[in-house]
Amino acid sequence: MSQHIAEIGHRVISVPGGRIHLAEQGTGPLVLLVHGFPESWYSWRHQLPALAAAGYRAVAVDVRGYGRSSKPAATDAYRMLELVEDNVSVVHALGEETSVVIGHDWGATIAANSALLRPGVFRAVGLLSVPYTPRGGTRPSDVFAQMGGDEEFYVSYFQEPGRAEAEIEPDVRGWLAGFYAALSADTMPALGAPDPHFVSRAGTLRDRFPIGRLPAWLTEQDLDVYAGEFERTGLTGALNRYRNMDRDWEDLAAFEGAPITQASLFIGGSLDASTTWLADAIKAYPVTLPGLVSSHLLDGCGHWVQQERPAEVNRLLTDWLATLAA
Repeated sequence: MSQHIAEIGHRVISVPGGRIHLAEQGTGPLVLLVHGFPESWYSWRHQLPALAAAGYRAVAVDVRGYGRSSKPAATDAYRMLELVEDNVSVVHALGEETSVVIGHDWGATIAANSALLRPGVFRAVGLLSVPYTPRGGTRPSDVFAQMGGDEEFYVSYFQEPGRAEAEIEPDVRGWLAGFYAALSADTMPALGAPDPHFVSRAGTLRDRFPIGRLPAWLTEQDLDVYAGEFERTGLTGALNRYRNMDRDWEDLAAFEGAPITQASLFIGGSLDASTTWLADAIKAYPVTLPGLVSSHLLDGCGHWVQQERPAEVNRLLTDWLATLAA
């Protein structure tokens, strides 16, 4: 893997919203890769060489607020409309008119909205871990406030500026290790144990993280990369994505219930809460993703699908991409 990492090029490009750092490898049709929380371009380290070898120009960005990309001070600078325009600007800055866009976690939602809002630019969309759910009729903060009963859902916990930062930033590396482990198939809490997606009223998220064991996909060196970036940047830029969900709901009112009609792909993990909680969204794909080419639930896989199962995900991605050119 070190050789593959060495073959990945890096640069920072200017976009109207500031600057975007990207990692790129290969030549051919453009495939834009968008990471989730709390990650970086490095989340695609297994996919960049595989896509390049298959004949694609693979480009993984640091989303606004992460890594070497701009981190605006204003919370509302992280609304979905801004992130979609960052993606459009990256495509154009690379000298391209169109791209396939693939996202994981929050990146899947950003990718989906990029395809929805700018179909002339994004000709196909791949979604990893988080299913597409069209904009609905209930304000997101109201939905999250009703979850958990006496406990607090993690998205609600992330809403208040500074609150989650106070938990994470004193020990970024330890917190990340626990968070990654909590959502990985081989290290997640046992069935029936307290759910790490929820916080007790007097507690923290970390209280429920596994301790002392990294998931098989995450080496100490990988953890160093992630921790080094967040220790340098802090977590506020990343967390501000959660703090714009109500703004997004208002901004996207005209798209309530709207389907994404481009060719699409979904890959999720069978043990990921994102796929179990949103099982109805997956069942709705014939309506919400009428261009769906294939949908896959990887048995025994957790949330970090392209890192937990890189070979399988690479095969599914390249097979799907090949159908787009057929």
